[in-house]
Amino acid sequence: MPKDAPRRWDRRMQQRLAHGEAAALGELYDRFASLVHGLAHRVLGDESAADRITREVFSHVWENPDAYDPRQGPLRSWIATLTHQRAVRRLRQTESAALALGGEGTTEDLERKVRRASAAARADYIVTAMPTPLRAALELAYFQRRDYRQTAVDLGVTEDEARRRLRLGLQLLSTANDTGAPPSGRTHDTSPGPGAAL
Repeated sequence: MPKDAPRRWDRRMQQRLAHGEAAALGELYDRFASLVHGLAHRVLGDESAADRITREVFSHVWENPDAYDPRQGPLRSWIATLTHQRAVRRLRQTESAALALGGEGTTEDLERKVRRASAAARADYIVTAMPTPLRAALELAYFQRRDYRQTAVDLGVTEDEARRRLRLGLQLLSTANDTGAPPSGRTHDTSPGPGAAL
């Protein structure tokens, strides 16, 4: 597949949505619904709340297709950012309401919970979005407790290449806790630009 094929798909999808093509929304949903639902569920820990966020995100995309600009980044990242921001906002509202009704904890506890949920969702997104060779190396190291030598054998690469893949994968994953400045340079409180990362 040509390198620019995903971007061409993104541009074409944006145009189809802008023209009100219902089939485009169905195609978009088929491609990204599991991503949206998974991220929302990771933040909220609740199936029905994740279902609501999923509906909200796709409704927003359908009603505001021009909010996405393909020149600013992948459609996948834009949709993930919309999901993340809505889910974090919902979690903060839900937890704030529980505190106001006399629930246990403090506002500091609430913010810690929001930060943990946000970082977990970012980590999930980063892992699923990273190139397959990096993800495969991390999965071997994490889930199967392989060191870089064993990882090299399992993947059929040199030890230097295994180390490089693990290092790059871990560097990407380390940005999950960077709540001050996501990889795109945007903060969580700004409205999502098309290329904004989680």
